[in-house]
Amino acid sequence: MANISKILVANRGEIASRVFRTCKALGLSSVAVFSDADRTSVHVQAADEARHVGPAAARESYLNVANVLAAARDTGADAIHPGYGFLSENAAFAQAVMDAGLVWIGPAPQTIRDMGDKERARQIAQDAGVPVVPGSTRFEPGNDTSEIVKAAEKVGYPLLVKAAGGGGGIGMRRVDGPEKLVETVAATQSMAAKSFNNGAVFLERFVPKARHIEIQVFGFGNGDAVHLFERDCSLQRRFQKVIEESPAPGLPSDVLQSMARSAVDLCRVTRYAGAGTVEFIVDADSFEFFFLEMNTRIQVEHAVTEMVTGRDLVAMQIDLARGRLAPIAQDEITRRGHSIECRLYAENPGKMFMPSPGPLEIFELPAAGESLRIDSGYRQGDEVTPFYDPMLAKIVIWGEDREIARSRALAALGAVKVQGIHTNRDFLLSCLADPVFSAGDVHTGFIETRLKTLLAA
Repeated sequence: MANISKILVANRGEIASRVFRTCKALGLSSVAVFSDADRTSVHVQAADEARHVGPAAARESYLNVANVLAAARDTGADAIHPGYGFLSENAAFAQAVMDAGLVWIGPAPQTIRDMGDKERARQIAQDAGVPVVPGSTRFEPGNDTSEIVKAAEKVGYPLLVKAAGGGGGIGMRRVDGPEKLVETVAATQSMAAKSFNNGAVFLERFVPKARHIEIQVFGFGNGDAVHLFERDCSLQRRFQKVIEESPAPGLPSDVLQSMARSAVDLCRVTRYAGAGTVEFIVDADSFEFFFLEMNTRIQVEHAVTEMVTGRDLVAMQIDLARGRLAPIAQDEITRRGHSIECRLYAENPGKMFMPSPGPLEIFELPAAGESLRIDSGYRQGDEVTPFYDPMLAKIVIWGEDREIARSRALAALGAVKVQGIHTNRDFLLSCLADPVFSAGDVHTGFIETRLKTLLAA
């Protein structure tokens, strides 16, 4: 049993603030880290202590392993929670935390390494009997282009070129035919090298009308695991999620149960420890599903799962790390009602969704309550800088059913007031009010195919 009394969160903004809330609820002390740009940020004031870790650029602060570990050492922290993004899926960082004598609140470094390598993860999933999307082996920069062309013909068009060592949709590109294959592979390799320090890519079949469904899992590190149902993340723009919900509308229960079993099987064979997400792509017409990837961390949209299950995933992570999590049987996990999460971004939909940094002259969010959760790392008067992800807040709504949740989401977003920068608030309202979304006919191409209508509304 690990003795944890003080946790450093190696992250910023709304996720750091969210972890600090659970630390406080558990009676644990907390430590924030901050860059030059975040000295007066909400997450800094939400923690019991805070330490400066470098300049505004993330690579010199939040991604600076030596500085983060020094902050933990200087404050006497016992453990590090990585949040999501930044170092959360960095196996070398996880190992460095453990080598420093600290408790790592997350899965084992080898698991992070295996699941972070998309080709390796696909093989592990196949070995566990989980169906995977038809794809190729990896291609390193400089590989013979004729082999890439042959592999593409075998995979079939349309296809996706994806980074082998990263995720989150970064650098992912669609190719509809052989004409632009080689140049697209080269461009993706270049971006992958810059984003993940790994220029390898692979090809994967693209499902034209697809649902993006992810299963929230929790492993106990001993081969046992449970799922906490699914989240539908099909509303995306350029492979970045915009609105998430649970339950997934319109999918047969037997399909969802099969996906959940596959996700749990994957956790069992990897002896997964902690919270994770197994992502699937589902053919919207045939309901055939395929494994995409596993995220070895908590997700941005974890709040949706917490709203419908009533369970605190961060508390479960911490309790597992300190040996205090009582065994949970699958039938103990129940789901009630429907939850929808809207990501409020500082961006300008009228200008191709370009980020919109600047001062939050007015920033008013609706009051949180039993059916409304607000996760935000900003307050009125703060400056939205160009250095980090431009998400301002997550508006998370619960309702007895999907229509009630959707109506409450419209009301909550309608109460949001922001001046000084552009936001996607009105665009989110358009998505929620769209009759196709209202009917539950969601898929990953929804925004692309209805963009003109959504922007006009």
